Amino acid sequence: MAAKKTTRIDPAQVAEVALGLLNEKGLEGLTLRAIAGELNVQAPALYWHFKNKQALLDEMATVMYRRMVADPAVRPPGDMTWQERILAVNRGLRAGLLSYRDGAKVYSGARFTSDDFAADMERQLRALVDAGFDLREAVRASTTAYMFTLGFVTEEQGAQSGAGELREGFDVTERAERLADFPLAAAAGAEIFGDYEDRFEEGLQLIVAGIEARYAPGAGSSGGGE
Repeated sequence: MAAKKTTRIDPAQVAEVALGLLNEKGLEGLTLRAIAGELNVQAPALYWHFKNKQALLDEMATVMYRRMVADPAVRPPGDMTWQERILAVNRGLRAGLLSYRDGAKVYSGARFTSDDFAADMERQLRALVDAGFDLREAVRASTTAYMFTLGFVTEEQGAQSGAGELREGFDVTERAERLADFPLAAAAGAEIFGDYEDRFEEGLQLIVAGIEARYAPGAGSSGGGE
């Protein structure tokens, strides 16, 4: 009797397949059963590599990160100012997250499964420290910009369908009619749920301006007290 052929899988391969399915089904529809079907294995075989769905998301986020930094358009050149570097890194992060349906949800809270990120983090922090920030300030500056970007894209993707159009319930005109007794809140809808590109850019510029005002050498207020 011929031996049954066994499909060999590894964590990175599973994550690659999962990311492909993510764009089709979204995070809610991404199941171990569906991934196993694509890999031609039984779902329990995946538990050899991932004890739960969060462990799979950690690996998916790691693969996403590797793809982002492999893109020459995302990796900042060495001769940038710290301001330009923060802008470039976070523009690249947003672009990378938007390339996946629910990309920001996958990335949020993920723990990378390798130390690949350390070299890029070192460069980011070094650029700030060399510009006169202390390490605490450098960490606060870079993580504040990062969390702004992650939160912005989470909201951006949450309000839109997979096709990039506003989901049902986010129609600006209908919202304005519903909130007619609150004219400012009603009129704000067009700003809140529109022109994401421009709003992200302006918000990121505000973050950088705030970092410069508070932490940059010569700023009126340094990192510590109120």
